Amino acid sequence: YSHGFVNKCGDFHLYNGNHKWSVQTCFGFLRYRGETFRDSVEKGSLDSRCRGFGSLAAKVERNPSFSTLNADDISYFKGVLGEKTVVQEEERLAIANTDWMHKYKGSSKLLLQPQSTEEVSQILKYCNSRCLAVVPQGGNTGLVGGSVPVFDEVIINMSLMNNIISFDQVSGILVCEAGCILENLMTFLDNQGFIMPLDLGAKGSCQIGGNVSTNAGGLRLVRYGSLHGNVLGIEAVLADGNVIDMLGTLRKDNTGYDLKHLFIGSEGSLGIVTKVSILTPPKLFSVNVAFLACQDYFSCQKLLVEAKRKLGEILSAFEFLDSQSLDLVLNHLDGIRNPLPPTMHNFYVLIETTGSDETYDRQKLEAFLLHAMEAGLVSDGALAQDINQASSFWRIREGVPEALMKAGAVYKYDLSLPVEKMYDLVEEMRKRLSDSANIIGYGHLGDGNLHLNISAPQYDDRILMQIEPFVYEWTSKHRGSISAEHGLGLMKANEIFYSKPTDTVTLMASIKKMLDPKGILNPYKVLPHSFSSS
Repeated sequence: YSHGFVNKCGDFHLYNGNHKWSVQTCFGFLRYRGETFRDSVEKGSLDSRCRGFGSLAAKVERNPSFSTLNADDISYFKGVLGEKTVVQEEERLAIANTDWMHKYKGSSKLLLQPQSTEEVSQILKYCNSRCLAVVPQGGNTGLVGGSVPVFDEVIINMSLMNNIISFDQVSGILVCEAGCILENLMTFLDNQGFIMPLDLGAKGSCQIGGNVSTNAGGLRLVRYGSLHGNVLGIEAVLADGNVIDMLGTLRKDNTGYDLKHLFIGSEGSLGIVTKVSILTPPKLFSVNVAFLACQDYFSCQKLLVEAKRKLGEILSAFEFLDSQSLDLVLNHLDGIRNPLPPTMHNFYVLIETTGSDETYDRQKLEAFLLHAMEAGLVSDGALAQDINQASSFWRIREGVPEALMKAGAVYKYDLSLPVEKMYDLVEEMRKRLSDSANIIGYGHLGDGNLHLNISAPQYDDRILMQIEPFVYEWTSKHRGSISAEHGLGLMKANEIFYSKPTDTVTLMASIKKMLDPKGILNPYKVLPHSFSSS
């Protein structure tokens, strides 16, 4: 029932008068005196050793120890990969250099498309010897600038490593290459009577290697848990070209350190994931979806508690959105209607159940809904009668990011917080910003994951200064995480201390230094720039 995100970005701008540059940006796409950043660099009007990214165009220095690409490098890569998979065409590079939101834009002159682990190994071994920085890239659907170059890093795109290696019908264990698109894996498994344990709005583009490297969350986490639990093994290539085979297919293996977990969520900064083995659940054919209205956030919380108790093993999704989110979707997306009468409620909850007995599951859900109505937790609701209605309910929830893009400038924050505190932050932001922006809150209530979005007609430093660092400070104060499922990438690398103590970050940096001494793997991401440049 998921729907993909739309790859669009409005032409919205931010003026930054606090810097020595006059910067104008569309989701971080820099303009200098009306020119593109790249034009400015080529004309010499901006120092090519540093680049501004993010809302405040914080300066990022290019690591001077990195080499620059030359003709000999190109010749080597063509010898290893062949002509067709060594890409230098400007049009294709422009796409690969830019994230899907057009928030981050690099200036790489080379994209490589390996077709095997051995080719990835040869690429990295050579790049490490030459001190050429690289950025691994999958479907490029990330939201924090993790999968595009910051400067001129060589792009290693995994799209051609898209083979399914094996599938065990008894255990449900799938082994595949990192470039497999999530939706293709879902289709394959559907034909086998199984499902993927994760489902994302970007499933039509994102790749399993990128999902694993970012520890992607999504809509099924409340039922099946995170990828740390579902991924049984990986194969990864280190910076020096060494291939680390951890591609186990065992549910239990207690022989020493479980090193695969270092690579799950490391965003390609420790090694490039080339193969994955993942445990997939059997497909259950009884699926029900309800769209409910609640008068206050406390009712949403109570509803979640009751759903866990009364729906138990069949509960597969518990999503929430506020009235502002619904209003945004109804106003900006075509073909979407409110499944409830026109009276606007304060909050909405989408509940999905998945089981094996249609009659039993339906009765169980209906009994739960009746109880919730009688207890005053739900003020109205609709239960999908067929797959089309279920899909239309999901379209409302998953249409929020697309509607935000169409509404204007947007500041996006992906946060983990104690469930009882999640919406307090939304209300705090409304007090801080008053009528200067539209504050909306939605997300995975079952996981304690808030997607806080501040929508405005255009980017404005005055708005941003009211948001940051307040959002990060508030999250840290309530012992939350500044990144629930999107990762740190470039956007939040310097903000990691809001969620991790210095000793922990220092240990992370030491692991990075051990596995990637020259720092060529996805530089400027994940770790604070002061750590990664030391």
